[in-house]
Amino acid sequence: MDPLRLFGLSVLLSFVAWGLVGRWYWRSKLAQLPLTEALKPLLLLHSFRFIGLAFLVPGVVSPDLPRAFAAPAAYGDLIAALLALAALAGIALLGRLGNAVVWIFSLWGTADLLYAFYQGLVGVGVDPGLLGSAYFIPTVVVPLLLITHGMVFVLLLRPEGAQLSANASSGTH
Repeated sequence: MDPLRLFGLSVLLSFVAWGLVGRWYWRSKLAQLPLTEALKPLLLLHSFRFIGLAFLVPGVVSPDLPRAFAAPAAYGDLIAALLALAALAGIALLGRLGNAVVWIFSLWGTADLLYAFYQGLVGVGVDPGLLGSAYFIPTVVVPLLLITHGMVFVLLLRPEGAQLSANASSGTH
């Protein structure tokens, strides 16, 4: 199988695995918490997005990795990490007003990830082998981040005080 198909299969299986983890384990736990408490672990996870800076480190990635992909992916992730930290501070210090910072973070973070996928597959067209050890960022970490962005949006759109029913939160119907 060619490297691009292996890459795509890895991304697909990562979405499936992280989706199941999110549905079976995280969704029910977060649904039981007040909004601020439910957002904290998701925002903390995204505060590690500075790992995208690895796309700029020779030896981690091939020196032939196009800068048109590497720089926006790296700095976009760094901005997302800083916004995640700002959102954590916002919900701690500003209460409901802090939710605006969470929206900004999640809109930016989602757009950043989708743009990097677009650039890697269509815009610049990155050969997966050029990613070096950073291969695991788009194949393992990015699906997790996109799924947790979805969870953040669901939480933000949840009516105040609403919780999932016992059946919905356990994943049974």
